[in-house]
Amino acid sequence: MPQVTFTLNGTETTVDAPEDMPLLWVLRDMLDLKGTKFGCGVSQCGACTVHRNGRAVRSCQVRVSTVEGDEVRTIEGLSPDGHHPLQDAWRELDVPQCGYCQAGQLMAASALLERNPTPTDEDIDSAMNRNLCRCGTYLRVRAGIHQAARRMADAAAVSSNGSEEADR
Repeated sequence: MPQVTFTLNGTETTVDAPEDMPLLWVLRDMLDLKGTKFGCGVSQCGACTVHRNGRAVRSCQVRVSTVEGDEVRTIEGLSPDGHHPLQDAWRELDVPQCGYCQAGQLMAASALLERNPTPTDEDIDSAMNRNLCRCGTYLRVRAGIHQAARRMADAAAVSSNGSEEADR
């Protein structure tokens, strides 16, 4: 089996896996990262969403051989302490019900906020439209993204003001 080396949640990782094995199964079965879920296996539900080089992708359809040298981030790597602004908003607004889709929802939402820190409802709906939720918490997902975006903007403003004061 060929070796594939990539950066996983900030750590260089090498796996021996069949080159056609989906990244989802490498993460779950070989690396014991169970946060990324198997939902449909055909890239339709979004439960297996991870970041690949900063973009949200469906890990069930990404062959491990194609991630050589890439950066991959899973829900386990979103925040070291579980307090990414999205995760905090999810808890505060009781976004998940069964929770099965939520890792994929969070990963898709964080990719959105990384490229668009002030999304509109339409931006959110467009970015999240392929992440299915069996419980129908879409309005709470949208509210959570807006809340996280506000908090991230507030934190950036405080950080920016602190930097400006330090420069004086």
